[in-house]
Amino acid sequence: MSTAAVTSIRPGTVLADLLPASRVRDIALVVGGAALTGLAAQISVPVPGSPVPVTGQTFAALLVGTTLGAGRGFLSLALYALAGVVGVPWFASGTSGAGAVSFGYVLGMILASTVVGALARRGADRDVWRVAGTMLVGEAIIYAIGVPYLAYAAGISASAAIAAGLTPFLIGDALKAALAMGLLPTAWRLVKR
Repeated sequence: MSTAAVTSIRPGTVLADLLPASRVRDIALVVGGAALTGLAAQISVPVPGSPVPVTGQTFAALLVGTTLGAGRGFLSLALYALAGVVGVPWFASGTSGAGAVSFGYVLGMILASTVVGALARRGADRDVWRVAGTMLVGEAIIYAIGVPYLAYAAGISASAAIAAGLTPFLIGDALKAALAMGLLPTAWRLVKR
């Protein structure tokens, strides 16, 4: 992208807005974001003592939201959830349906993608520390919905749900946030060249 094009980037722009605008672009981005999340969910590592595996789907959901913006991020993760509910085997470890105790995390990803997309429209995807805060907010939303859903669906106490559905994932989430802290600001620096 030329310097003239970069100086014309309007406030409120996310990375996906830098592509030529069209309905086809938006549809492709929404479907591509859902597919990326489904692919990332296949990176799945069981956690001893937890019905919830470590996956790449939370990272993908937050990346989709920050790069596509709130509206397309919401649509992308809603498509991911809906397709998984009707049978596309792209939830963690190739599962589908709404019956899993971890489905609350998928619901949380829809809201988290929307919120981080809105934050990205305010420039929260452009520097390392703002990306860190954005990822923290997104992860907190996912857990705020996923952990209570896990407690309800598995019939366990809140403390057991926290022990099984939150605590084992904190280090991995910190690593995912660090990866995003490198990726997103780097993408903006490349665009400015």
